[in-house]
Amino acid sequence: MATYRSDDDVWSALGDPTRRTIVTTLAERPRSVRELADELPVSRPAVSQHLKVLKDAGLVDETAAGTRRIYRLNPAGVAALRDQLDLFWERALSGFQDAAQRDGPAAPSQHEEQQ
Repeated sequence: MATYRSDDDVWSALGDPTRRTIVTTLAERPRSVRELADELPVSRPAVSQHLKVLKDAGLVDETAAGTRRIYRLNPAGVAALRDQLDLFWERALSGFQDAAQRDGPAAPSQHEEQQ
């Protein structure tokens, strides 16, 4: 069953530098908790806690491989994050364009006209 995730959950999850490193690492290829812990300066239990937050935010999926769990980025969660960033960027550029058109070119100052 899918659960509702707010945008704040995703951004909060990515607010931690260790979780951002985990996401970057998983972007290269799927990994187990042990593999992630070997690459990070935190313990396996800490990596597991970070993965839980990322999974709850919809950014990471896990699959069973024997007794291990393999973690990978959730394409749907990453796509939703990308959509949010694209929307933010489009709004920022539109606002900048509106401001530039509204203000128009700067008129020369009186000091510049006298020279």
